[in-house]
Amino acid sequence: MTANHLLEIKQYGQSIWMDNLTRDLIESGELKKLTENGISGITSNPAIFQKAIAGNATYDKAIESGIRDGKPVQEMYEFLVFEDIRNACDVFRPVYEQTDGLDGYVSIEVPPTIAHDTEMTIQEAKRYRDAIDRPNVMIKIPGTAAGLPAVEAVIAAGISVNVTLLFSVDSYLGAAEAYLKGLETRVANGEDISKVSSVASFFLSRIDSNIDARIDEKLKGIDDMTTRNKLVAIKGKVAIANAKLAYQEYKKIINSDRWKALAEKGATVQRLLWASTSTKNPEYNDVMYVDELIGPDTVNTLPPNTIEACADHCDVASRVETDVDEAYTLIESLNDPDIDIHLAEVMDELLTEGIEKFVQPFESLLGSLQEKIDKLAPVA
Repeated sequence: MTANHLLEIKQYGQSIWMDNLTRDLIESGELKKLTENGISGITSNPAIFQKAIAGNATYDKAIESGIRDGKPVQEMYEFLVFEDIRNACDVFRPVYEQTDGLDGYVSIEVPPTIAHDTEMTIQEAKRYRDAIDRPNVMIKIPGTAAGLPAVEAVIAAGISVNVTLLFSVDSYLGAAEAYLKGLETRVANGEDISKVSSVASFFLSRIDSNIDARIDEKLKGIDDMTTRNKLVAIKGKVAIANAKLAYQEYKKIINSDRWKALAEKGATVQRLLWASTSTKNPEYNDVMYVDELIGPDTVNTLPPNTIEACADHCDVASRVETDVDEAYTLIESLNDPDIDIHLAEVMDELLTEGIEKFVQPFESLLGSLQEKIDKLAPVA
């Protein structure tokens, strides 16, 4: 990380967070080094912890300790993960203090199995916050129909929230509304809003992967070159265009009288966070979801390989507000009869898949953890 492109990005008002967390990363001191090289926050999810814990001897002593305490598998999971989150929060605490609560957050997701249960999500978010007990923990709640009312309630309870799995502009607006309402409830109750923070995690590469697959399928049956050219022209372009439209909505929100009234009372903007930013198609630039969306009041969360790629060769400039008219035109073109891709249908499909992509590793992790408990029980 000798090239300082990550630090250059900060100069344009964008924070870089890392989408990865393991105990090895914390204990080796590598996480601390990353905070000194442009990484100002970290996110986790069940898939990340599944990879971190399954087959990793680093956790064995802690598991043996949990066995001696008689912890069942779900409790064991929290025992391991909460400890990693606390320690990561402590590593990022100086960043949190230096940025006055703008950055330095560590995100942990409530169980993905409760994505459609509002009350359980509220309950678990509060329990997670209390158990982890760090001011810079951010609870991840999916932007489902059940999740958004939970976001509002959790914000109203003074808990910082990362609203995850947002794909459509409408879903982002729902997340923004939940944040505003939660803050307004605190104001009405005479409570401080200056220490409550939120990001709206807007997903990118999964959109292009889904739409590109639909285009490739359509191209199989089309010989007309005009139609083929229309289809090919939108490949790999929808996610960034969609994100630029979301950013325009963000600007409308922060320029509204409603937001200004909250800002006067110390509210922090809910930044758009670009998620799913590793490029899935090897034909595309490996940092295109970074380069094209640099701009003020945003966060980009990158997996380690994209962090390395960006540090090496990101082309840093503020572009989140460039080619906005073209972005509107491109999204509108999906309705062209020759293209005929229903964006709302794509987004609904991606949200369903997104939850499943967290449920599967979560359940797999619990299964792997039970196997470890069974294996280490005689030793413990």
